[in-house]
Amino acid sequence: MAGHSKWANIQHRKGRQDKIRAKLFSKMAKEITVAAKMGDPDPDKNPRLRLAVKEAKSNSVPKDVIERAIKKAIGGEGENYEEIRYEGYGPNGVAVIVEAMTDNRNRTASTVRSTFGKHGGNLGETGSVAFMFERKGQVVYPLAVGDSDTVMMAAIEAGAEDVETNAGDGDEDPGSHVIWCADTDLGEVSSALEGELGESTSTKLVWRPTTTTELGLEDAEKLMKLIEALEDDDDVQTVTANFEISDEVMAKLSA
Repeated sequence: MAGHSKWANIQHRKGRQDKIRAKLFSKMAKEITVAAKMGDPDPDKNPRLRLAVKEAKSNSVPKDVIERAIKKAIGGEGENYEEIRYEGYGPNGVAVIVEAMTDNRNRTASTVRSTFGKHGGNLGETGSVAFMFERKGQVVYPLAVGDSDTVMMAAIEAGAEDVETNAGDGDEDPGSHVIWCADTDLGEVSSALEGELGESTSTKLVWRPTTTTELGLEDAEKLMKLIEALEDDDDVQTVTANFEISDEVMAKLSA
């Protein structure tokens, strides 16, 4: 999603690092516990858990937090979470997918619906926007692992579908190689890439937009507030939207 990684950098520059970090650790721990409960608590025997642990490590989640999350599942502790996907529209018709884990479906649905309404959007029916996205595996590497040709060859040999190289714009956005693959191939592709390029920055399943909507400053500001509010909800795991924001508008957002 064009603009979203840059928006994350803006959030950090605005001093929300500690809050964002704590939320991220909590949500990743929840995913690890759920993955371990649904399958084998051994990451080597549970693909979903293996990816969850890998993603947590790449985001510097402490080892003891990861181990405690798995032990919760083994001991049958914690809530029994239900996975729910919500779909809706943000400002200017931007499509938004919200993935949540909740122990109270009614509470989460009410909160998500209210959040959309307060920020110029509206919650839709299941399937109302999903057709504008593809479910894909995404593996991210820093630019330092090699030039685009080197990464492209490694990706092809690993069975990936596409590679995007983003030059970045400085310390806040150092750039990256983003490798895409079929969602069902993520485990195999990421393992093969690790053998060639080393540890990735991020490995996860994502919703990749097939069409995007470009936003001006006013709508971009409204959308960012909507995304922030949704991500602040403890039940929400991920928020994806199909927006484009020009560098000029992004610069004004970060001012």
